[in-house]
Amino acid sequence: MKIHEYQAKSLFRQYNVPVPNGSVSTNSAEAAKIAEQLGLPVAVKAQVHAGGRGKGGGVRVAKTPKEVVEAAEAILGMSLVTKQTGAVGKKVNKVLVEQGVNIKNELYLSIIPDRETATITIVASQDGGMNIEEVAEATPERIIKVSVNPVTGIKGYHLNQVAFGLELEPALRKPFSALLKNLYALFVDYDCSMVEINPLIITGDNGVMALDAKMDIDSNALFRHPDVVQMHDPDEDDPKEAEAAKFSLNYINLDGNVGNMVNGAGLAMATMDIIKQAGASPANFLDVGGGANAEMVENGFRIILSDPNVKGILINIFGGILRCDVLASGVVQAAKKVKLSVPVVVRMEGTNVDEGRRILAESGLKLIGAADLADAAKKVAELVS
Repeated sequence: MKIHEYQAKSLFRQYNVPVPNGSVSTNSAEAAKIAEQLGLPVAVKAQVHAGGRGKGGGVRVAKTPKEVVEAAEAILGMSLVTKQTGAVGKKVNKVLVEQGVNIKNELYLSIIPDRETATITIVASQDGGMNIEEVAEATPERIIKVSVNPVTGIKGYHLNQVAFGLELEPALRKPFSALLKNLYALFVDYDCSMVEINPLIITGDNGVMALDAKMDIDSNALFRHPDVVQMHDPDEDDPKEAEAAKFSLNYINLDGNVGNMVNGAGLAMATMDIIKQAGASPANFLDVGGGANAEMVENGFRIILSDPNVKGILINIFGGILRCDVLASGVVQAAKKVKLSVPVVVRMEGTNVDEGRRILAESGLKLIGAADLADAAKKVAELVS
């Protein structure tokens, strides 16, 4: 689960990670009042779940009350397009108005889990700011990585490795190490899958401060963090994904033209891959799970068909807990209710597969059977081309 910058910074403050003073606003008049309280200049920052806001025009510096109002009015309501939002962008409903800071230098700092080494990895660079992706691609040697054993936790030598790797002046090593130690504690305590500060700044008076803050918390651990659950912003959810969650469907919206309904996340990934190999493109990831019933299948169809880009649907089921005859009955019932307007290719194998195929064949619906997954992908790709 992602949270907004202003929410992440509220947690940073609890863990003594220095951040600028600021407050969130939903209108220009309120933004101007916050700026007056903070003192000018201020930064007005779009609050959306995406990076690259500065390049997209979502971060502006205001030096006068008039500029504060102009910046807030320009950002609020805009569709902010960044590399992480896609061409559609994200609508901005809130801005963070934050005190201006004297920036001497910009660094990059993040903490992420590394599943290959089963460690928590600290990633840092002297090249913080808007172009960190280009730095990582063009000059990867400038990226520092320090691995921490999660059992023993962060130690002094880890802090020194990062501080010396960033070539920090002696006077900065102590405050930086304190910040990093506190940030690591936050990462562990809140079951994070990512904490990122870009930029982490060195201030004019030789302090360190998190000018930005991103946090992603493992959704499986949210039962331990009711305070984070309260931070959920439904405006940031994809409408189709939010609708699917109501029916216990695992759905992710994509930009292709073949709708998918599959049981099992691994099988769904393989299905999307083979659709691409066949020359088409998946419009979604939809895992109905092992315990799907006719109602879940019906809702899955409805959500898939709400995407105007979908020209065909591929159902790929391996019958185990979800028997093929149960799935077939659900498909027939759902197809009749939603009045399918696009071709549907069905590939199924497993428990009661013969009975499942019989139900589909006798349904009177235009459901296209497939011998195997490759055959199914080929057929649906031809239908949508």
